[in-house]
Amino acid sequence: MELIYLYGPPAVGKLTVANELARRTGFRVFHNHLSIDCVRPVFDFGTEPFWRQVHAIRENILAEAARSDTNVIFTTVYAGPTSEPQTSRRFDAVRRNGGRVRPVRLVCDRSVAESRVIAESRRELGKLATVDGLRRAWEQEDLAAVIPDVESLTLDTSLLDPAAAAGKIIESFRLPTGSPTP
Repeated sequence: MELIYLYGPPAVGKLTVANELARRTGFRVFHNHLSIDCVRPVFDFGTEPFWRQVHAIRENILAEAARSDTNVIFTTVYAGPTSEPQTSRRFDAVRRNGGRVRPVRLVCDRSVAESRVIAESRRELGKLATVDGLRRAWEQEDLAAVIPDVESLTLDTSLLDPAAAAGKIIESFRLPTGSPTP
């Protein structure tokens, strides 16, 4: 099982790149808002029970994907030390179950992210969708952080379109292309 772990700030293009990569490889996309949308009807966003359940869902899904040898592309915002504990647990869950983790850090110029964040598609998915909100996120979190103790492939999506970014990921990790995993 291969886990392509796409991380970076909001509006950097994680889901867009994930969808293109999935189209070319057949890997399954488990984007971070799927778990958020599952928990939000029961627990208030941002509360301790909310995040505990979101992280449990993510860890359990990734562990089961590794056990069943299902290749997955996961997207998330990584915010330095505040994200480290759950990131380590996810990586450990995948590795314990025979999977490999392939971290990919997406970056782009902030001006590019600000132009993307207001896209209607983001609003439809319940994502952060205002320039002010994006600026606050940059002020409150270390959104430029790199996951420690692992080597991340870093791609600048202000310079690469989604197809080119997906191509770089496929090439860097020698990923198979074709139909979906079992």
